[in-house]
Amino acid sequence: MKLEKSIYPYNPEARTLPFFLFGIGGSEYQERVNRPDGYMWNQILFCAMGSGTLAYDEKKVRISAGDYFFLPKDKPHTYYPDGELWDVRWIAFEGCICDEILARFGMTAPVVITPADETAMERIFDKMVISQENDILYCDYTCSGLLYDYLIEFHRLMDANADSARSRQISMLLPVLRFMHDNFRSDISMTQLSEIMGVTPQHFCRVFKRTMNVRPNEFLTQLRIDEAKRLLTERDILISDAAEKSGFRDAGYFSTVFRKQEGMSPVEYKKKMKFKS
Repeated sequence: MKLEKSIYPYNPEARTLPFFLFGIGGSEYQERVNRPDGYMWNQILFCAMGSGTLAYDEKKVRISAGDYFFLPKDKPHTYYPDGELWDVRWIAFEGCICDEILARFGMTAPVVITPADETAMERIFDKMVISQENDILYCDYTCSGLLYDYLIEFHRLMDANADSARSRQISMLLPVLRFMHDNFRSDISMTQLSEIMGVTPQHFCRVFKRTMNVRPNEFLTQLRIDEAKRLLTERDILISDAAEKSGFRDAGYFSTVFRKQEGMSPVEYKKKMKFKS
């Protein structure tokens, strides 16, 4: 739905609702908005056409057609068009349980998402506009429920967007993960791994930790421990041999790490596996 107006419903009783719509609107020619002290209401905005820039916390994020961005109340920000045309639709909202729900949804800072399908969001937005235009008596109550639906859908798209970003990062890491699986028995440096990705060791470590939820060294250690556990099920293998064959150069260090990871020594583990076989 194209929208070239702003609607600001006024009903003091609506302020007591779980969610209430302070305003809804849009413009094909969105102008620059500069709020050094933030805005008194939460906002979700949608870019239908054109492109613009969102600036906050010394960051600048490009907003393209199909993008949504959330701005929490009282958060300093600026957004502006990159060209003449920038079609932006927006809602502003609050409510007696709004802060609690936004916190639960992880919406406490600005968020920009690029959903694969924004149909559900558009449908709810259109229903809010129609309600405001045609249902004077009950529009506030109708929009309160629709706002909750809108936030749930935004949260769902946030999660999908995060999963998509993680999938892209895992794809970037696949050559590194394959190398680690193939070579964990050898000494591997962070420089070697970062060179496979073509980035600095510091950047590689940040990407790996963010994507895999463990540091590269921790991941390597777990690969080696898993291999050691497999080797320790062999009847005649020595602890020192299991350590060396799984990539540990020092049997004492291996025993320390193994106990920390598994809650028992390699000797105890080997005995336990012997009784199971």
